[in-house]
Amino acid sequence: MDDNGLPEGKMPQLRLIAAPSEANKLGNIFGGWVMSQVDIAGSIPAEIRARGPVVTRAVTSFEFQKPVFIGDLVSCYAEIIDQGRTSITVSVDVFCQRHHQGSLSCTKVTQAEVVYVAIDADGNPKPLPTSIIKETL
Repeated sequence: MDDNGLPEGKMPQLRLIAAPSEANKLGNIFGGWVMSQVDIAGSIPAEIRARGPVVTRAVTSFEFQKPVFIGDLVSCYAEIIDQGRTSITVSVDVFCQRHHQGSLSCTKVTQAEVVYVAIDADGNPKPLPTSIIKETL
């Protein structure tokens, strides 16, 4: 972890501020909104690996560890952990940075694994390219 409590040496796939429109009456961000961000973040390395479009096949695990609040800076880190002939499994970790009484804190709030499938122009599963190239964002 770096000085801010985020994964050291890794770039987030997605960063955004949790807005009031995404919260319930207590100020907690809806879990469905967090799930949506996880799906978007996970699809980024999957699409790069597939060199084309992917669809979400399954969410094999999803754990809400702590709440997200209005104003939190939400950072989603995603990395490929497994792949098959047409599928790519991505691990996504979500961290929140928040200001509280003049200090910045950071905490891991969600952890998930999502399986994506590469598809062709007709929406059918297609094999992943056999040559793997190192892509950076």
